[in-house]
Amino acid sequence: MAKTGLVYHPAYLEYDMGAGHPESPNRLRAIMQQLEASGTAACLTRIPPRKAEDEWITQIHTASYLEMLKVEAPATGRVSLDADTSLSLGSLTAAYLAAGGALAAVDAIMSKDVDHVFCAVRPPGHHAEAGHAMGFCLFNNVAIAARYAQKRYGLSRVLIVDWDVHHGNGTQHSFEEDPSVLFFSTHQFPHYPGTGRATERGRGAGEGLTINVPMEAGEGDEAYRAVFQKTLVQAADAFKPEFVIISAGFDAHQDDPLASMGLTEEGYEDLTGIVAGIAKRHANGRILSSLEGGYHLTSLAASVDRHIQALLAA
Repeated sequence: MAKTGLVYHPAYLEYDMGAGHPESPNRLRAIMQQLEASGTAACLTRIPPRKAEDEWITQIHTASYLEMLKVEAPATGRVSLDADTSLSLGSLTAAYLAAGGALAAVDAIMSKDVDHVFCAVRPPGHHAEAGHAMGFCLFNNVAIAARYAQKRYGLSRVLIVDWDVHHGNGTQHSFEEDPSVLFFSTHQFPHYPGTGRATERGRGAGEGLTINVPMEAGEGDEAYRAVFQKTLVQAADAFKPEFVIISAGFDAHQDDPLASMGLTEEGYEDLTGIVAGIAKRHANGRILSSLEGGYHLTSLAASVDRHIQALLAA
């Protein structure tokens, strides 16, 4: 059994955008309850997050954006950042700990304390752009972790696999001119945020290293497996990543209220196995998986459990 870590902190529950908002603290409560009930939690190595240092956040985000968040963070009430995203009292601390949880995960993997880590964090990150919040996201956790792995540990090639049902626009824009990061995304299309066409393949030195696979509403386990086995595996085997990161959204599940895809818990388990095979061949098994979306509490929790079980079995 592989050694798998878990990043979690109760401060993640303090990212609160109000009653009725789909990005609810109950998402993490459901996940943690499921992992305890199934016995999976007992198999995991707890990795405490730290607050991400500004020097690493500003590898991806502008200093002016970071300063704006610090100025706008309210002592009471809520401050709107975009149509879907706001700051409350605990939001910025949660965001620093979410990004820092990913950094702590990189450290644990690179020091060989664990083989993989699942980061049960909030807020999610893959929509966050260099200079603004977007789509429930404040800091782009996986992008920050990718750059940290490269600059802190001297890694040359990082693969980011984004299977969230929404396209990871922020992650793509962070690396679309960068030949050292292969970004692969499956997502319902057309759907929020409207990016992620197959013709978006990167630019300049990074051309060909952005791979978008738009999926049609209703496609499920079989279609996703085929895309991963053919398109992802071929690209990853050519790229030979030294570190693998998953933007692990579980909102392509057939029960999710914010999308119209057909993945099941078994499908997520299979996709995890495919990615783990890539990591085993090229990256000494190193995988950092960070929570993005997933808004049906029962299917989210069950899918995360199966995802982690597949990591443990890798």
